[in-house]
Amino acid sequence: MVIVAPPASTLTAPVSAAAPARTRGTALVLAGILLVALNLRVAITSLGALLEEVRTGLHLSGAMAGVVTTMPTIAFAAFGAVAPWLVRRFTPGRVVVAAMVALVAGEVVRVATGSTIVFMATSALALAGIAVANILLPLLVRQHFPNRTGLVTGAYTVSLTAGASVAAASAVPIADAFGSWRAGLGAWSVLAVIAVLPWLPAVLRGSGAHAATAPLTGRVRPARTRVGWAMAIYFGTQALSGYATMGWLAQLFRDSGYRPQTAGLLLAGVTAVGIPVALVMPALAMRLGNLRPLILGLSAMMVASYVGLALAPHGGAVAWVVLLSIGQGAFPLALVMIGLRARTPEGTVALSAFTQCVGYLIAALGPLVVGTLYEITGGWHLPIGFLVAAALIQTVAGLAVARRRFVED
Repeated sequence: MVIVAPPASTLTAPVSAAAPARTRGTALVLAGILLVALNLRVAITSLGALLEEVRTGLHLSGAMAGVVTTMPTIAFAAFGAVAPWLVRRFTPGRVVVAAMVALVAGEVVRVATGSTIVFMATSALALAGIAVANILLPLLVRQHFPNRTGLVTGAYTVSLTAGASVAAASAVPIADAFGSWRAGLGAWSVLAVIAVLPWLPAVLRGSGAHAATAPLTGRVRPARTRVGWAMAIYFGTQALSGYATMGWLAQLFRDSGYRPQTAGLLLAGVTAVGIPVALVMPALAMRLGNLRPLILGLSAMMVASYVGLALAPHGGAVAWVVLLSIGQGAFPLALVMIGLRARTPEGTVALSAFTQCVGYLIAALGPLVVGTLYEITGGWHLPIGFLVAAALIQTVAGLAVARRRFVED
């Protein structure tokens, strides 16, 4: 019997047609991840830059303004916990779109109201969208870029950092240009709308082989595992340092004799130096078989920076800023380790949710404890001692995470 092969065109056409489609789909997902990341701190840093104007415009008390500044970490912990539940019922793409829509709604309504209660409620809505997106990004990277996890994690961390920096620097000029703090906050809703667009094709299809169209099944419980708690403590203590730095480092430099403008530039330097560190750190972690030297090195730089800030905050300011920036590379490292310590998409999203929910509760202590110790003592030695202790706890937790084990086990 003679078997006649079909024409070559019928064998190759589907493949050649599918390849560009896959390429376009991958490019859209990458653009979507980077645009979502760009939005994850904008609503927070723009409000921080305009807090005095918002207080005056809405007649907020000092206590209420304090609540506003602590809302992000509390919201990240509270709302992030629902992300695993959501992705078991809806596709990750749809959950991302819903998160960005919540962010847009919160950003728009809070600048249109004169009510303190509505402002707080809609700020919480915006933060809820950010919290859910925070949890989903490691999952999306794991699903769509399993062989480029470090590179893509580094890229979206840089995008997140850049968005935070640009919003902090631009919120006041935008408000001045339009004559209202409302414009300085509300303008960023346009960026959240743009972040929705790359996800629409997969969401509108509603079916198919695309990874964003498949809800997750099964349940993983990181709270019952050692690696889950070690990951949460590592993430929380490094975030504690980050939030304490954002809140108090400029004041420390002012107390050491720097002018306010120079102190602000030194604080901005932490972010500026941190951008290339954020890009390199995840890829480096993926290449290394043993994460212990990396964890120990980052912690050592952070502790060295704290010691320098305690002993010579004026004379060595630039060196301490550089060391602190490198030490805070623990943030992108923690993000990539979430994917490294889970075998499955279900494990990734569960570990991401648990790590960030518990971690941000720990992080909320940073500015509060540092501020309280500063107020009690009138100096910086005790607050810095607290941060050194947190860095040591971070090191121990990081070494536990460095052991090759998985949350599903």
